[in-house]
Amino acid sequence: MAKVVTLGEIMLRLSTPGQSRFIQSDTFNVVYGGGEANVAVSLANFGHEAYFVTKLPKHEIGQSAVNALSRYQVKTDYIVRGGDRVGIYYLETGASMRPSKVIYDRKDSAISQAEPKEFDFDQIFKGATWFHWSGITPALGKKAAELTKQACIAAKKAGATISVDLNYRKKLWTPEQAQAVMKDLMQYVDVCIGNEEDAELVLGFKPAHTDVQSGQLEIDGYKQIFKEMKETFGFKMVATTLRESFSATKNGWSALLYDGTNFYQSKHYTIDPIIDRVGGGDAFSGGLIHGLLTKDPQHAIEFAVAASAIKHTIPGDFNQASISEVEALAEGDASGRVQR
Repeated sequence: MAKVVTLGEIMLRLSTPGQSRFIQSDTFNVVYGGGEANVAVSLANFGHEAYFVTKLPKHEIGQSAVNALSRYQVKTDYIVRGGDRVGIYYLETGASMRPSKVIYDRKDSAISQAEPKEFDFDQIFKGATWFHWSGITPALGKKAAELTKQACIAAKKAGATISVDLNYRKKLWTPEQAQAVMKDLMQYVDVCIGNEEDAELVLGFKPAHTDVQSGQLEIDGYKQIFKEMKETFGFKMVATTLRESFSATKNGWSALLYDGTNFYQSKHYTIDPIIDRVGGGDAFSGGLIHGLLTKDPQHAIEFAVAASAIKHTIPGDFNQASISEVEALAEGDASGRVQR
């Protein structure tokens, strides 16, 4: 299997039990997670040599984050230790018409203050086949944006395929700030992943006749925008998840992939009930990377969507699904019957 590197922030996640609200909870469930860390866990589960690169404090909470990755065979050799804070986010899981809520407490986290000189990128990307990052990392500040750029330069020099999940977060920056940084970084990207909101807010592209809130998706609008994005930024592939949000606990789920010549659309899943949708997009990215490394485009997009659909049924940020489980769903076994 391939050596895959991801770069970003892993955070301490404090979530209310079940679907209880922040204001009524006096305990929190503790796990760790974050966009690129979640992708690394997926790829390690799929048998790849997955490395997660970040900076974490030397204290016990920082070590707990490292341990959370090691538990799933993610390689932590290149994690720099130092700084004062592990970022935190609080999660209130919604239900029915009440949406989930996230509150961040991540200002001045160790990775947001990291300098490129702290990382030996030539060693990190030696022998690497793939590098994945997301728009969340450069949104953490100027230092994180420069760190991301230097990592992209080193990965490109090493001959790795580079993928990005655009992942716009309105609580971290504005569309104007995002576009000022992200458009420049697109020159290094081979595979661009993002939904309709990400494409509009991060890159300034908007598919026509699409309303995710009403569940109405116009595939032709995506096809046109994919072509425009490829022409503008030189992407080799563009992919998006197609989420129909009927409620916080019921979504339609499928995806679309464009390889510059052909469009590949996955089968459609209805996920009901959703147990935990946080990390669902990361599970898609991890599944797509695995699929593109091992399969043809149609099978890659089917694997990615199936992996992500399973993640919606698993509590926590990490997708703890095996290749065989994902392939069984992709091949049509969605019965959910007890396996004895």
